[in-house]
Amino acid sequence: MRLSWSLSALALTASAVSAFAPVQNQAVVARSCSALNAVATADVKAKQDATMEKMKAKDATSAAISADGLDVVFEDEHIVVVSKPSGVLTVPGKDESNSSLNKAVFDKFGSESGRMDKMVVHRLGMDTSGLVVFARTNAALRGMNTLFRTRKVTRQYEALVCGHVSNDAGSIDLPLMRDYEFPPFMRVSTDEHQKALIDLDVSEVGKKMLESPKDSLTKYEVVSREDLDGNDVSRLTLTSISGRTHQLNVHCAAVGHPIVGDSVYGCGGEAAANGGLEEGDLPADKASADLQQAIASATAGKAMCVHAKSISFRHPVTKEDLSFESKSSF
Repeated sequence: MRLSWSLSALALTASAVSAFAPVQNQAVVARSCSALNAVATADVKAKQDATMEKMKAKDATSAAISADGLDVVFEDEHIVVVSKPSGVLTVPGKDESNSSLNKAVFDKFGSESGRMDKMVVHRLGMDTSGLVVFARTNAALRGMNTLFRTRKVTRQYEALVCGHVSNDAGSIDLPLMRDYEFPPFMRVSTDEHQKALIDLDVSEVGKKMLESPKDSLTKYEVVSREDLDGNDVSRLTLTSISGRTHQLNVHCAAVGHPIVGDSVYGCGGEAAANGGLEEGDLPADKASADLQQAIASATAGKAMCVHAKSISFRHPVTKEDLSFESKSSF
């Protein structure tokens, strides 16, 4: 059965989400967004600075990867496609001192511009494994940037999520915004939460915090319903249509099935629980708090279970249709 969850740009359809029912243009404010006040710039800035320091420290733990250790899926004179292991940064930090996939690819293949940053056309989070494309020539860089900007790149991910997802396939259509309560992470956006930003100073919190809600669409298919150390999990194929920051993590959490091993949006994570929604607004088949805790305990110290398994696009220079796949490790 193919069903969808939807949230209008203004308000959450709580009853539709709780029942996993198909919805069309409904607008009922969720309980979680009923009475919010404007937030103070100083509070948001302090939280954001503290979290950024933690993230910087985590980046410094990026696993070492050498040019000889790359898993190269495809290469020609214009592009390189590699499969990134979990625990490795796609690109280094601002000081370029951290180990990164970008550095290893540059060391092995070089680039026309002589600059490693001019190879980057997209990225995966440090904890996400899977396929990444790099440009070797200026023409390829321009072409790949255009393909991503116009959404002409198809990417599919494989993920294990907490609990058994009832429906075999469907879509999650929930707009996203920066979370001022847990900056700089993301949450499901509602009109009320947007209004809470009204007094924030852009010069202090940054433009991204005050951006308009981003329409975000994820399609999913259940590959299998499995048992992980005695706990119910589902293996999903996720297709990110819109490609927003942390989209898959927030969407899965917001429908009650956070990604296994997600230390940010999952059980006890640093971001808002349930993608920012109240427990009562989640669907009936949501993974219980006890189940999520049991899975978190069983997988402590292990990699997050999300993998960019396939990518398809037209070659930015030769115009050949390309499609690549990579097997997940979980």
